[in-house]
Amino acid sequence: MPTFIDQLGHEIHLKQFPPQRIVSLVPSQTELLCDLGLTEQVVGITKFCVHPETWISSKQIIGGTKKFDFRKIDQLNPELIIGNKEENYQEGIARLKEKYPVWMSDIVTIEDALKMILNVGEMVDRKQDAEILFDEIWNEFVKLVKVKEQKSALYLIWYSPWMAAGSSTFINSILKKIGLKNAIHYQPRYPELSQIDIRELSPDLIFLSSEPYPFKEKHVEELREISPASKIMQVDGEMFSWYGSRLLKAPAYLKDVIAEVNG
Repeated sequence: MPTFIDQLGHEIHLKQFPPQRIVSLVPSQTELLCDLGLTEQVVGITKFCVHPETWISSKQIIGGTKKFDFRKIDQLNPELIIGNKEENYQEGIARLKEKYPVWMSDIVTIEDALKMILNVGEMVDRKQDAEILFDEIWNEFVKLVKVKEQKSALYLIWYSPWMAAGSSTFINSILKKIGLKNAIHYQPRYPELSQIDIRELSPDLIFLSSEPYPFKEKHVEELREISPASKIMQVDGEMFSWYGSRLLKAPAYLKDVIAEVNG
């Protein structure tokens, strides 16, 4: 019985290796499984797993990342479930662990993400493919040239209330990677901010993420009134927060972000 250690330090015992029936509870890891060539093995995904698009209609949807449909998961009889500490909810994961092998990632840095790719690749018998992907992502990030002058950036993910990505987040790791200082680096996780908070911060940059909240032009206008000195940019949330194989595409996108910041 093969045993693997997840990123929370828990042992995962597989009854079947490689696993032939996999359920993914995280969008970015679902895309990774696809890019590792596991189209046949992945049987269940969440409603937020939008890449690859074809899987939405061809795979069983087992609910959301924070609310699982346990009946559908039981019908799939998975040999492996892959989740994430931040994106999934503790009670649901605990319940799944009573029946199935559940491997959990815990990702705060790019290094954590790359380690996850290698770990998952080994666990699903795609070690060589994962190593190639690792090298390709690493080489692209090494080429990134940071912003000319360090500026403060407030990365907003939600409205009413305003919420931002603080420290101990993968987004914070990406901001640091391109040479930006997180305007709320002193606050962990995803704190709520008032208009007064944002005005007092007066960051050089305000990034409006495309997910999970669909920011519109009206939000840009509102922020211009709140913090007129800030440069406001709408950015692709997947490129800042997806930590699977999408990381291969992130450096090219981040290069454009850097150019706009420098401009």
